[in-house]
Amino acid sequence: MIIRKGVPADMPSVLELIKELAIFEKEPDAVVIAVDDLIRDGFAENPLFHTFVAEVDQDPSDSQQAKQIIGIALYYYRYSTWKGKTIHLEDLIVKEEKRGTGAGFALYSEIIAQAKRDNVRRIEWNVLDWNTPAIEFYKKSGAKILDDWRVVQMDEIAISNFLMNLKSKK
Repeated sequence: MIIRKGVPADMPSVLELIKELAIFEKEPDAVVIAVDDLIRDGFAENPLFHTFVAEVDQDPSDSQQAKQIIGIALYYYRYSTWKGKTIHLEDLIVKEEKRGTGAGFALYSEIIAQAKRDNVRRIEWNVLDWNTPAIEFYKKSGAKILDDWRVVQMDEIAISNFLMNLKSKK
C-alpha cells in the first residue's frame, strides 16, 4: 500500500468512496456532487480541497486496472481567529472490505504529517456520536472530542428561505 496525493484521475474512485461513506452514515441520497465537481474544485489554480489516497495493487486477475484506491483523506485549510491556519479533515474513508488493513491509520498519519509540514496549530474534524470505534481510535491517538460544541449547518433550502424572509422584511 502506498499513500500519495490524489490526482484528477482518482476522482471517480474518490466519489465512490464518498458515496460509500454516505451509506455508512445513513444518508445514502445526500451526495449531490459529481466527478466533474471534484476535479474542478480540487485541481483549480486555488483548490478548495486536497486529497491523499491509499492505493494497493489490484487483483492480478483484473487486467483492467493495476492499482486500486481503497481509502481517501479529503482535507482543506481554514483560518482560526485564535490559532491561525488550521486543517479541516472533511472525510477519512476506507472501503468497508479493506478496513483493518492499516489504510485508515496510514491516511490519518499522513494528515497529521501534512499539518506538521504546514505548521498548522490545529486539525479539526467531525465524528458522529454513534461511531464508537472512530471515537475510541481518535481518543487513543491523542485527539480531544469536544462534547460542548455543536455542529451548525444551513442547507440550500434554509439559505434560500433566510434570504427570502430577509428580503420580504425590507
